[in-house]
Amino acid sequence: MHIVVCVKQVPDTTEVRVDPQTNTLIREGVSSIINPYDAHAVEEAVSLKKRHGGRVTVISMGPPQAEEVIRRSIAMGADKGILLSDRNFAGSDTLATSYILAMGIIKITEEHPVDLVLCGKQAIDGDTAQVGPGIAVRLGMPLLTYVMKIESVDLSSREIKVHRKLEEKKVLVASRMPAVLTVVKDINELSYSSLPNLLRAARYRAIIWSQQDLEVDTEQIGLRGSPTSVSKIFAPPQRGQGEIIKGGRDNPENAARILVDKLLKTKIIANK
Repeated sequence: MHIVVCVKQVPDTTEVRVDPQTNTLIREGVSSIINPYDAHAVEEAVSLKKRHGGRVTVISMGPPQAEEVIRRSIAMGADKGILLSDRNFAGSDTLATSYILAMGIIKITEEHPVDLVLCGKQAIDGDTAQVGPGIAVRLGMPLLTYVMKIESVDLSSREIKVHRKLEEKKVLVASRMPAVLTVVKDINELSYSSLPNLLRAARYRAIIWSQQDLEVDTEQIGLRGSPTSVSKIFAPPQRGQGEIIKGGRDNPENAARILVDKLLKTKIIANK
C-alpha cells in the first residue's frame, strides 16, 4: 500500500507576530513546526504501513527551509519526502495550493500508484480546512473529512471504513480506494521517534520539484492563480482582567443583584 501525506510548515503559534503595515504574518526569526494535524496524519500513515505493508511518501509545498518538516516526517517513520518549492508558488491561496499539491501527487502516482492521501484537517496558521478537500476534487477521489479512526482497510476489495467526528455525533462510513482523508488529533497519539529514524532524518535530503518538474499551468499558481487574498490580519486586543464580586459565598443574593446590575449597565442583558 502506498500512502501520501501532505504536510505543512507553520509558525509556532506561541510566537506569531503580525506586520501592522502589510497585515501579514512575520515569519523571519520565528520558529516553525510541522502543522500539528499533519503530524497526526503522518503518525497514522506509518501505523497503516506497519499493519498492511507498503510505503509512506510525504509531500509539502513551501520555501527551501520547509525541508525541515520533511525530515521531521522521516524521523516519524516516513520513507520518502518531496518538497514542492518554486518562487512562482509564492502567494498561493488554498485553491492554488491544492492545485500544486494535486499535481505533485499525480507525478508521484506516475512513479508508484497511490492508495490513500492523508492530510491534517486544517493548518493552524490559516484554519480554512480547504486544501484537503481541494486536493480530493482535483484528483477525482472520494473525500472523507474529520476522520478520528480508521476502522479497516481491505486492499483486496479496495475499500476503507472510517469513523468521522461530527459536531453532535460520530458516523461510520465506507469508501472505495484510492481516497483522500483529513484527520483530527483524536485519531492517534504521537509516538517517540526511534534512534534509526532520527539518524536517517538527520542525513535525509528531500527531493525538490519546481514548477518545471510538475508542468503546472502558470495561470493556476501563485498570486495569479489565487482568486482570494487576505485584506486584513490582526492580533485580537488583549482582554482585561475579570472582576470578582466579593461576599458571594456569604450573601449570594446580594452578589447576584450586583452582577445583574453590572450586566444591565453594560447592556449584555436587557431589562424587560
